This record gives sequence, C-alpha cells and structure tokens, in this order.
Amino acid sequence: MAGVVVFRPYPLAPGQKISIEGGPRSGDWEVVEVTERKVRLRCPVSLREVEWDRFCYYVEESEERPWPQMNE
Repeated sequence: MAGVVVFRPYPLAPGQKISIEGGPRSGDWEVVEVTERKVRLRCPVSLREVEWDRFCYYVEESEERPWPQMNE
C-alpha cells in the first residue's frame, strides 16, 4: 500500500515571481492579485495577464534560478 501525498495551496502574494513547470500554465509569471478563489498573473515578457482558479502548490524556492527564463 502506498503512502498519502499531501498538497497544500501556497499563500501567493502580489509581486511574487513564480515559475510553473509542466501543464498548460507552464512558464514564468508575476503574481498581480490574489483572492480567496482566484489568482491573476502577468507574463514578464509579453505582459499578458491571465486569471485562473487558485492552483499553485509549493515545491521549492531558489535564489539562483534565472527569472524570467528565456527559451533559446
């Protein structure tokens, strides 16, 4: 029998720089606004803003990771 995997929503805050790996939301984003149910993000390259249901979960924090990452 496998163990239980626990997920907790990350307490996002405006101004945070985040990087999402995998899935349709992948990429670098800046947090613009957070409500109890929604999060509004801005792409640092195109400045396009999107609003999604809250979904982010904490994985790791890195001081060395470049942001935004430029695809070559």
